[in-house]
Amino acid sequence: MLIVHTCSASNGAPIADLSASTLPANIVWIDLFDGDAAEVDFVERATGLHVPALSEISEIETSSRLRVEDDVLYLSTPIVYRTESGEAVTTSVGFVLRHDLLITIRFADLEVFRSFADSCAKPGAVHPSSAGAFIGLLEAIVDRIADVLEGIGVGLDAVSKRIFRVDSAKTLARQRPARENADLREFLAKIGRAGDLTSKIRNSLLGLGRMVPYVAGLGGTWFSAEVKPHLEALRQDILSLNDYDAHLSNNVQLLLDATLGLINVAQNNIIKVLTIVSVVGVPPTLVASMYGMNFRHMPELDWAWGYQYGLAVIALSAILPLLWFKLRGWL
Repeated sequence: MLIVHTCSASNGAPIADLSASTLPANIVWIDLFDGDAAEVDFVERATGLHVPALSEISEIETSSRLRVEDDVLYLSTPIVYRTESGEAVTTSVGFVLRHDLLITIRFADLEVFRSFADSCAKPGAVHPSSAGAFIGLLEAIVDRIADVLEGIGVGLDAVSKRIFRVDSAKTLARQRPARENADLREFLAKIGRAGDLTSKIRNSLLGLGRMVPYVAGLGGTWFSAEVKPHLEALRQDILSLNDYDAHLSNNVQLLLDATLGLINVAQNNIIKVLTIVSVVGVPPTLVASMYGMNFRHMPELDWAWGYQYGLAVIALSAILPLLWFKLRGWL
């Protein structure tokens, strides 16, 4: 899909005639979403610029992600987004930036691009230049990342309150083992998803953090005075989000260790119960085995209360170890 934008009035529109040799007037942003061969050929023919393929914008070396050719900046960065199923995945997005034109190359339907396309159509919302569209799009991406990080922080706070609340240990102790295990599995799943998402966001922020200073250094000669302050503010925002992402990563590790600690405590409790049961069962088994032997002369066989005596000895041999465990604080 090929959409062109003026960033001054009305929403973007697709190109009707791909056989044309020039772009419509006042176009400052070309958004190429999963473009086919005909659309790529049109963009290259009308602009004289190379449109990178997916394999090119997916390179991880800095020299491949950030380069300049004939005063044209070729940039790429990974962007995290959610699929329709809710899974967080990463896709590579490419930018071709010239003094008069911005081309974005993407292969995933990113909501941030749609929302920015709506906002840039409003007069005065975005500086009507390629640099203004580029910086405005990066600002929208960074704002979206900030919102996601805030959501992760809220989710981790909720898990933290459930794990570290004052009555947490007592509550877990009163729960049935199956319910307790379900809660711990839920904690692990939430923490794991948060950790995975923060890791992907860190990768996106790393790409954006490299891109902004690079553009400021090489594109500053033709950046207007109106957009240069936005570039510096964007750099500061990315740095602060990097710090917050690191904070969330540390929080994820803390909660993960705490959850694994609770799981270990639960497992130890189970082993303790099994150990106590096995130890308590040894004396009654010994007494019962002694009285189960078929000796001819066993005094208790002739007693009037011999059977009840045997049962009492068996019960007492089970109760005494329990009392001992209780006094020692093991039970």
